[in-house]
Amino acid sequence: MSAPILQLRDLRISYGAIEAVKGIDLELGEGELVSLIGANGAGKTTTLNAIAGTLPIAGGELLYAGQRIEKLPAHKRLRQGLALVPEGRGIFTRLTVEENLRMGAYCRRDADAVESDLERVFSMLPRVKERLQQVAGTLSGGEQQMVAIGRALLSRPKLLLLDEPSMGLAPLVVEKIFEVISSVAAEGVTILLVEQNANLALEFSQRAYVMESGRITLTGSGDALLADPKVRAAYLGEV
Repeated sequence: MSAPILQLRDLRISYGAIEAVKGIDLELGEGELVSLIGANGAGKTTTLNAIAGTLPIAGGELLYAGQRIEKLPAHKRLRQGLALVPEGRGIFTRLTVEENLRMGAYCRRDADAVESDLERVFSMLPRVKERLQQVAGTLSGGEQQMVAIGRALLSRPKLLLLDEPSMGLAPLVVEKIFEVISSVAAEGVTILLVEQNANLALEFSQRAYVMESGRITLTGSGDALLADPKVRAAYLGEV
């Protein structure tokens, strides 16, 4: 593995008296595409929100590019290249598609580079360009997901956190979303993917972690976990 861009050490996250994440260790090397899979309620989304800074941690260490960031506000993490595409997309439904995309670049001051990045997003997501002046709330679920990914890319992320990008989408749209994820990964962006479709996630990932009830219970290459009988029985619907 290349030099780590993200390290979680004994990370703990609580909601009041309930410990949702119970001391996990996780590491991503620069340029890796890594999945975090598990059943609903395992703590996957909670973990991503803590990394992005939208949720405080109860204990442990969170390192990004070698620096402790537990106390760094979310907007400063974004400025350092850490972007989240949240579960449910989180787009601004009353703004146009273009306004949503440009919100991704609100921390940037390099106007010319923002325009060239917009063109790059359009080349990856031509459907988004077609809908540029449409109010985002009137888009289909798949189109909204594309806008959410495009918005995150406008922040020029070094580490992209994706939370359930295929949720509720038709198979053809899911295929397109994962093509885009592959293209982003091929450009060298590190990706941590939380995905309910474990089969798809493991096929696309170099490595993966399995999370159960707030703990990491298994880790390995995507291929190894795809072939693991326990994983196949628990997450891929096979007996």
